[in-house]
Amino acid sequence: MALVELKGVEKTYTQGEIEVPALRGIDLVVNPGEFTTVFGPSGSGKTTLLNVIGCLDKPTRGTVTFDGVNLGGLDKKGLAGIRRESIGFVFQSYNLIPVLTAYENVEFAIRILNRHNAAEIKDKVMNILAAVGLQGLEKRKPNELSGGQKQRVAIARALVKEPKLVLADEPTANLDSATSEEVLDVMLKMNRELGTTFVFATHDPRVMGYARRLLEIRDGRITQDQRRDSPGVSD
Repeated sequence: MALVELKGVEKTYTQGEIEVPALRGIDLVVNPGEFTTVFGPSGSGKTTLLNVIGCLDKPTRGTVTFDGVNLGGLDKKGLAGIRRESIGFVFQSYNLIPVLTAYENVEFAIRILNRHNAAEIKDKVMNILAAVGLQGLEKRKPNELSGGQKQRVAIARALVKEPKLVLADEPTANLDSATSEEVLDVMLKMNRELGTTFVFATHDPRVMGYARRLLEIRDGRITQDQRRDSPGVSD
């Protein structure tokens, strides 16, 4: 069964009396375990597509199904439950909680699931922070971190609960080449070992080099869908 399925999805934003189409009839199936990159020029609809898949935005027309559930039939509480339980997000703007430390920002994502005891939570948080290169910075708050460090906290927060799906919008935008590869290797390991599905929106050829599926989007339409068998090496 598909993890995500979009049928005839359109999304139109209204600015005053002007309607701005962001997605124009998207048909898309994302299967469990995919490592997919969505690419295209600015304004092509990449972020809107991720927001619709991630229950952050509702389509104007069409249907979105997640893990067999038609999202159109859910209220705000139901959509929030799917986001909390099954989806990890990496946003361009980090969206960290400013009064919490790096550790606490990551801990919050797993604590609200009520699945683990205190010792398990600590192990998981410390392990994922170390995996993204933040050991020793656990007690720093966001205003004490660089842009790249904030992005790594955001990535750790998305990964710590081991979600079914991770949606990442320009996840390497604030990272240097070495850190980007370290973070992508962590994601690829989760994909291979846990079957976590990843969908990235990016301009970064390093991210595209890791993908097993490349989706090009232009003017709100998917114009290319390419699959390949050898991820893990940057082009």
